[in-house]
Parts: sequence; C-alpha cells; structure tokens
Amino acid sequence: MAVVKLADADIRVNSIWGLFVAFSIVGSDLIFILLSYIMIFNVIFHLPSTDARLKVFNTCIPHICVFLSLYSMGIFSFLSHRSGRKIPPYIHIIFSDFYLLVPPMLNPLVYGIKANLIREEIWRILWKH
Repeated sequence: MAVVKLADADIRVNSIWGLFVAFSIVGSDLIFILLSYIMIFNVIFHLPSTDARLKVFNTCIPHICVFLSLYSMGIFSFLSHRSGRKIPPYIHIIFSDFYLLVPPMLNPLVYGIKANLIREEIWRILWKH
C-alpha cells in the first residue's frame, strides 16, 4: 500500500478490490471455522459423559483463541493500512510488526498451557517471589 499511495492516480479501485478480496478470504475462513465448531459443539452435547465433553471443549478453546488473535490483528492491520490516511507511518509499521510477531508468539503459549509441566513453569516464572 505504501507504493500504491505514491502513485499520482486514483487508487479507489485498488482499495475496493483489496478490501473485497481480504474480507472474502477472511469471511470464507470464518464461515468454515464457525460451521466446523457448530458441528463439534453438536457432538459435544451428545456425548455420554461430562469428562468427554470437557475434554473436547478444552481442545476447542485454544484453537478459538489462536484464530481470534490472528484474524483480529490481521484485520486491524489491514484496515489501518487501507483507510488510515491520518495515521503516522510508524504506527502502521508497529501494527504490521504486531501482526507478524504476536500470533506466532501466542501459539506455543496457548497450545502449551494445557501441559502441566509448561503451565507450572510459566506459573513459577510469572509469580516468582
């Protein structure tokens, strides 16, 4: 977008097309993810035991957290580049860096927090006296 903004021409078609493509990709991803979780939650309510329900539910929660962190930062960064004309360039760079760094850094924490050894080590590091 930085190079496109340097052009001395009307870039509305580029912006509209870019927004359409971005929202159609993210929208189709979210629709398929939502449908799959609806099917999973439908299976959860038909499981015979509470332990089985909790196990399936505890598996789904990290996936939802990772998807939300990735897509929320991606949409925010994308929209700030497309429509944030009054936002300083260094803020755009910070948003892009957050989008590229934070979700991959959260993945091991979100998925690893379920392991007792990792959870206890994180707890010990954070609450060390």
